[in-house]
Amino acid sequence: MTETTNQSYLTQAAHDRLKAELEELSGPGRTEIAKRIEAAREEGDLRENGGYHAAKEEQGKMEARIRQLTQLLENAIIGETPADDGVVEPGMMVTVEMLGDEETFLLGSREISDESIQVFSEKSPIGAAVNGASVGDTVTFEAPNGKQVEVKVVHTTPYTA
Repeated sequence: MTETTNQSYLTQAAHDRLKAELEELSGPGRTEIAKRIEAAREEGDLRENGGYHAAKEEQGKMEARIRQLTQLLENAIIGETPADDGVVEPGMMVTVEMLGDEETFLLGSREISDESIQVFSEKSPIGAAVNGASVGDTVTFEAPNGKQVEVKVVHTTPYTA
C-alpha cells in the first residue's frame, strides 16, 4: 500500500455513501441552488435581499463540501483489510492504554459513520502518534491542552464492517 499524507481509510459503505452525496451535490444540488439564487435575484435590490444572500452562503458551503468530498474520495483507501501483524495502520481497530484506562478505536476517516465505534483520523494527534507503532510500543502525543500524553498500544486487529 502506497502511503501519502492525504490518504484516508474508508469502509466500502462510507465510500458509497460519500460518493452518492457528492453526486447529489454536484448535480441536483447545484441546479437547485442556482434556481434559488436566480429567483432571489429577480426580486430586485441584492443589497437588502436576505434570500439571495442566504442562498449564496449555502452555495459556498455546498461547493466547499464538494471540494472536500472530491479530495477525500480521490485519495481514499477503500475497505482494504490491513495485515493482522500487530502494526497500527489505517483500517485497524486499536486498543491503547492511556491515562490508566484502555480505549479502543478505529484508525480511519472521520467520515466513517459507525455509531458503535469511536473513529480517530490518522491525522489526529493520537492517530498520528500510534500510526506505524506495534503492539507493546509506547508513544507520546501532544493533547489539545498542550500536555504530553503517553499511549501504549495493547492490541490491534483489522476492522471488518
